[in-house]
Amino acid sequence: MADVYSFGIMLMETFTKMKPIDDMFVGEFTMRRWVFESFPNAITQIVDVDLMNAVENNDRAEESCFRSIMGLALECTADFPEERLSAKDVLTRLKKIKIEFF
Repeated sequence: MADVYSFGIMLMETFTKMKPIDDMFVGEFTMRRWVFESFPNAITQIVDVDLMNAVENNDRAEESCFRSIMGLALECTADFPEERLSAKDVLTRLKKIKIEFF
């Protein structure tokens, strides 16, 4: 479950270009909370601008893809290990995202 948590944080880092140790994350305001508060309606506001510009799909598909990935990241980083997805479930979800958007 610790590996699943780390994977969720890595997804957040990859798609936001932020790190959990960045100056904006202080006290109770964590990277996970920042993503959670932006999910699902403001997810494009936290996704890395360079990544947004690199995608050539229509805006709705792009936003939906990022929403799926960040939703997965949030599920991987649930506070309690028993609430997190299993590694097998994470892989299944990633495959579904790949099929749907790529």
